[in-house]
Amino acid sequence: MRMRSSHSQALLILLLSSLIAGAANAEPSRDPTNKDCHPGDKAALLAIMAALGQPEPPYPDNFCCDWYYVICDDLGRVVGLELFQHAELTGTIPDAVGDLTHLKDLLLHKLPALTGPIPPAIGKLTDLTMLRIFWTGVSGPVPSFLGALKKLTFLDLSFNSLSGAIPASLGSIPNLSGINLSRNRLTGAIPSFISKTADQVYLWLSHNNLTGPIPAEFAAVNFAHLDLSRNALTGDASGLFGGGKELDYVDLSRNSLDFDLSGVVFPAGVESVDLSHNAIRGRIPAQVAYVDDLRYFNVSYNRLCGALPTGGKMPEFDLYDYQHNRCLCGAPLFRPCKK
Repeated sequence: MRMRSSHSQALLILLLSSLIAGAANAEPSRDPTNKDCHPGDKAALLAIMAALGQPEPPYPDNFCCDWYYVICDDLGRVVGLELFQHAELTGTIPDAVGDLTHLKDLLLHKLPALTGPIPPAIGKLTDLTMLRIFWTGVSGPVPSFLGALKKLTFLDLSFNSLSGAIPASLGSIPNLSGINLSRNRLTGAIPSFISKTADQVYLWLSHNNLTGPIPAEFAAVNFAHLDLSRNALTGDASGLFGGGKELDYVDLSRNSLDFDLSGVVFPAGVESVDLSHNAIRGRIPAQVAYVDDLRYFNVSYNRLCGALPTGGKMPEFDLYDYQHNRCLCGAPLFRPCKK
């Protein structure tokens, strides 16, 4: 089995982001007796679209709760604004978005002409549970004021041009269990900014320039999906694993992680493990052969030694999953083990 392409990983992230967002933020019902949305909300919507180069409403004769990018609650308050795949929308995120005081879900997706930083006005949206700004030209830092959004459960700022450090203030959001900051230009160390009490945590930080060790506190986090690939992380990542954890997917590839794999116990339900292109030492634990759900396992380009495990799942993996290690031996490698 060959290594997944970056395109496939991106599709997986997008799919999971959509599933999490949909499960946690179902669309409110609409009351047909409401004639229009709240006047203040309507004014804010018109100001937002005018600032983005669309001064006319999409359906001038329709109530604003029927506009295709607007979601209202039963009282006519705008609780969702979803702008996506609009190449003609230009400019920066308007400050008027902060006037949608009941907003719970803000989605700005595939807006290539949307530029500039994330404005402080978003910090006013204290009812926000979903903030998704991805595949845009947005730049600047990940703002520390996002830590004031205490109801936030999912944050997706991936596929942008954000730079600087990840703010530790995100750790003050009690129920934030999904964070996607992948495909940016983030630097510095990863702070300990993930809830240890959430039932399942999804974290994607791949394709950045993050350095330093993985926080030791991450060992106590119940990750379901964890992607820290393509950074410059160092040190020991063994604490992320363990037989009692619910980890489904982990990608730590293309870093500079250096630890002994010999004593690592892989979670019983893990389906995908990519540890390739690091400096990992020791032997491949025999237990990996009997992880029933494992479908992808890649430890190539490390410093592993010893005989490859046999039996169980091992025939499903090929030499590409083990190549370029110091002294691994045994099938499917062409290096037999010395007796």
